This record gives sequence, structure tokens and C-alpha cells, in this order.
Amino acid sequence: MTTHEERHPTGGHHDWHSQEYVDHWINHDLTRDDERRPILRDMMQHAPFPADAAVEVIDIGAGYGLVAEEALKALPNARVTLLDYSAPMLEHARQRLSAYAGRTAFVTADLSTPAWTEGLVHRFDLAISGLALHNLANERHFQDMYKETFSVLRAGGAFLDYDLVSFTGGLDAHLQWLLDAGFGTATSPWNGGTPAVLVATMLKD
Repeated sequence: MTTHEERHPTGGHHDWHSQEYVDHWINHDLTRDDERRPILRDMMQHAPFPADAAVEVIDIGAGYGLVAEEALKALPNARVTLLDYSAPMLEHARQRLSAYAGRTAFVTADLSTPAWTEGLVHRFDLAISGLALHNLANERHFQDMYKETFSVLRAGGAFLDYDLVSFTGGLDAHLQWLLDAGFGTATSPWNGGTPAVLVATMLKD
């Protein structure tokens, strides 16, 4: 669940390139996995595909692989590409998801620039993200990120995001930005105040 090294909106400094820092951060963050999993599992139910569909999924700001893990469970024929700025984070994710080795790929990319889309070899049916994109608030606006996410999806695709929407704009603004990015629908099936789940779907050809 990381994007790039920067100051977090609530204070502090993330050094996602440091193995020591990443190890410490994950050990602390793991304590919240149990409260996040039910939200992520419910979020995955909003993917507009049959559970057995052979879909291509991209996890944007994948971190140590929690969101990808729930996608792999919910969509047993899916292949998930985990994209993150932090090589140490992706190594943790690789170990965490070793049982799914045949269904995962790992890409290192910096989401703070639009160039992150250039290294992707194909488009995806589904984009997912969890507690990552809010880290970009100080460098690039969510509008840009939503447009770029839209650009990596195939027609009929969808974007599922669990994030801290109140840090920038608020929920209604985020839903409007998703529509402005080109998505045909944008809804929030769960709103926890600061965090919320966003579901955006594309129109089919």
C-alpha cells in the first residue's frame, strides 16, 4: 500500500527504499490487517465480473500485497500485477503471495509521475488499490491519477479503491473526479468517514 517516498498527510516521512524502514512499517501495519480485510473482501464483490472470470488485474500502490491477496482469493482465475514504488515492499509481497506465484507479476514504478503507465505491456480488466493514492496528494492531484488509471483499463473495466478520501476534497469530489476521468459510473458502497470505498466502472463498447 505504498506509492513513493514523501511526507504523509498526517505527518512523518516514509522511506520506502529502506529495507529497515519497510520491515518496521509492515510489522506495525500488519496489526490492522484484520480490520481491513472485511472491507477489502466486500470491495472485491463489486468487481463487475463473474467470480470465475479469467481477468487481468493491476494493484496500484500494492505495498506488501494485502489487497492483491484478497483479489486472488475472490477471483481464482485472475492474474494480478502488483505495482509499487518500493522494491522492499514488493519483495515482501512476493513472499506473502508465494502460493500464487503462477498468477502474479511485479512491477516497480513511480506513481508520482504519469510515466508509470508506460512500462505496462497491456491493458487490464480491473484496477484495485488500497490506502495508497492519498500519498500523492501533495505532488499530483487525484484527478490526474484517476485519468491515468482509466487509461490502463480495457472497455468494460472497473476501478476499486479503498482510501482516505477526506484528506483531499472529500467523498463527493472523488466521485466527480472519477466521472471526469471518463468512468461511466462512480459510487461509494462503504463510507467510513475518513476512509471510503470507491467503485468506478467503464462503459462497454
